[in-house]
Amino acid sequence: MHINELGQLNDVLQRPCTHYDERPEGEVSLLVIHNISLPAGQFATPFVDDLFMGTIDCTAHESFADLKGLRVSAHCFIRRNGEVIQYVPFEKRAWHAGISTFEGRERCNDFSVGIELEGTDTKAYTQAQYNALHLVTKALMAKYPEINRSRIVGHCDIAPGRKTDPGVSFDWQYYFDLVF
Repeated sequence: MHINELGQLNDVLQRPCTHYDERPEGEVSLLVIHNISLPAGQFATPFVDDLFMGTIDCTAHESFADLKGLRVSAHCFIRRNGEVIQYVPFEKRAWHAGISTFEGRERCNDFSVGIELEGTDTKAYTQAQYNALHLVTKALMAKYPEINRSRIVGHCDIAPGRKTDPGVSFDWQYYFDLVF
């Protein structure tokens, strides 16, 4: 896997969304791992894609009412089968972290990449997802050398008390063994 000069992964589905803007300093130095499923706990639905593309029908499920008008994105989404979809080039600022702090620095969206895994805090992630995340991580580290083991975190680490993902089901040791 390779990242081109525009910040796009080769050989993955590109689904350019409009939920991003320019990075204020152009810096990419942190990787944030998240999870998402819509409706919660349901997989292989079109709704995560719809959310990131800004086309979600908030009447499609009763739990979607809070999503009305929400503008969020991730750089990439990794489905349970390992398919990687890229929504925002890595050179741009995706809107994934929200109110967040890393090593005393606020606004993690400014300098981070957000990868969403299709999942929940408590259901094991698939081997295909770990394999894909490993390849994406290696490509990111090759392109952005400031991303290293100490600068790969969960959403829970940059928004403690507000976020819990990727959750107890994410096997950090296994993931780090693959990458390092």
